[in-house]
Amino acid sequence: MALNRIVLFYCFTPLPDPEAVRLWQRTLCEGLGLRGRIIVSSHGINATVGGELGAVKRYVRVTKEYPGFHGIDVKWSEGGAEDFPRLSVKVRPELVSFGAPDELRVDADGVVGGGTRLTPQGLHELVDSQRAEGQDVVFFDGRNSFEAQIGRFKGAVVPEIETTRDFIRELDSGVYDDLKDKPVVTYCTGGVRCEVLSALMRRRGFKEVYQLDGGIVRYGEAFQDAGLWEGSLYVFDRRMHVEFSEHAVEIGECARCAAPTSEYHNCENPACRQLTLFCPDCAGDGEPLRCPSGCASEVSV
Repeated sequence: MALNRIVLFYCFTPLPDPEAVRLWQRTLCEGLGLRGRIIVSSHGINATVGGELGAVKRYVRVTKEYPGFHGIDVKWSEGGAEDFPRLSVKVRPELVSFGAPDELRVDADGVVGGGTRLTPQGLHELVDSQRAEGQDVVFFDGRNSFEAQIGRFKGAVVPEIETTRDFIRELDSGVYDDLKDKPVVTYCTGGVRCEVLSALMRRRGFKEVYQLDGGIVRYGEAFQDAGLWEGSLYVFDRRMHVEFSEHAVEIGECARCAAPTSEYHNCENPACRQLTLFCPDCAGDGEPLRCPSGCASEVSV
C-alpha cells in the first residue's frame, strides 16, 4: 500500500509574475497527481497539498528549485490527496486575506517589519524570563475564533473574529491598546498569518511583538502536549483536526450538551452551514444539527 503525506508551507518573497508561478504550480501538481490549495500573489506562495509520498517529495524538491523558494520550511503530516476535494491554484492580492495588501512590504528576506521570530524553545525561554521578572507574556491567537474552540495556548487572547479580514477592524478599534507595552506572542497554524499580523500590530504601535516561527505545527512537533499548548489543532481539509499526542485533551464543548469534543459539523440549515461542535452522541441521535446562533427558525431542512 502506497504511503501518502500532506505538506504545508509558505514563502514571502517578491514574485514579479504570479500568474506564471500559478500555471507552473498547477502543471506540476497535476502531473504528480496531487490535490490541495495553493495561493500565489506578488508577495509569495502559500500551499497545502497532499498525495503519494514519492510524488509529494518530488513536488517539494522541484518547488525549492524556484528562485526565492530555496529556503521554504516544509511541514509534513499524515494524510493525502483524498483529504482535499480537488486541486485549487489561484492568484490573489494577498497570501492571507487581511484586506491590507498595500500595508505589507516584502523583500528577498521575507516580510519587512514583522515580529521577532521565536523557536518553540525560544518561546519557553521568553516565558520563563518574563515570569522571573514578575511579568507575563501575552499569547495572541492569529486565527479565526472558531479554530480556538478546540485548541489554543493556555491563557491566550482570542479575538472574536469570523474571518482574517476582521483583524484590521479589531486592532484599529483600540480594544487591545492595553497590550501595546507588553510582550505579545502571535501564533497561528503554520506561521503564515502571523507573518502579516505581527507586522500590522507593529505598525499600530505594539512595541514588543513576537511570532512563533513555524506556528502551532512546529510547537506541537517539539513539545506535543507537554508544553503550553492544550487541545487539538484545527486544519483546513477533510481531517478537520489533528492531535500532537494521545494525551491531547478535548477543550471544545458540544453546542447541545456541553460534553468535551473536537468534532466539527456543518449546521444543517442550508442558509447557514456554520461549523459547530457536536459530541458523537449528539451528532448521532437523529436530531437536526443546528448551530447555537438561532438560525434554526430561518430555513427548514
